[in-house]
Amino acid sequence: MAKYTLPDLPYDYAALEPHISGKIMELHHSKHHQAYVTGANTALEQLAEARESGNLANVNKLEKDLAFHLGGHVNHSIFWTNLSPNGGGEPEGELRAAIDEFFGGFDKFQAHFAAAAMGIQGSGWSVLSWDPIGEQLIVQQLFDQQGNTAQGTIPVFQLDMWEHAFYLDYLNVKADYVKAAWNIVDWQNVALRLDAARQKTAGLLVLS
Repeated sequence: MAKYTLPDLPYDYAALEPHISGKIMELHHSKHHQAYVTGANTALEQLAEARESGNLANVNKLEKDLAFHLGGHVNHSIFWTNLSPNGGGEPEGELRAAIDEFFGGFDKFQAHFAAAAMGIQGSGWSVLSWDPIGEQLIVQQLFDQQGNTAQGTIPVFQLDMWEHAFYLDYLNVKADYVKAAWNIVDWQNVALRLDAARQKTAGLLVLS
């Protein structure tokens, strides 16, 4: 059975300072993300045991556990690569052209993305996704780790809005965290993810 593992960060814990502290990064990666990895593996193991024994009474709970923890693992694995100590500025090339096309300019995209981040009720993520059906970029609010996003959309840039992602640095002032995050966005990574998502779109069979 496949096991999920905690990915290494592509930079040191303190590399994103002063925008995100090394202390937060260490806790966020080694504790919170690890917990999602452990939870996903545990859910898989318990589902396998349930199939083997034929006792599927807890399958609903275990499926929810798997969705939550695997969602946390996937979201964080994308998030770490979306950030870079050499990030910031504005996107270029095809990514910039797509943002201009679908949002009317980078400033308008930033405002939309920030509003989505600030408007999350409780815990969740602000997500820039590629919609393969409409063949367009969209901004989504992902509640918790797996709820409220459109089926089939492909995330290309995610900002973690759970309190553990920012509270030690920014307390309850989420707006300062969102503003700081623009200084460490790795637009090259986002561009690569968009290109890969568009290539997947070409292989989809959509019935209308």
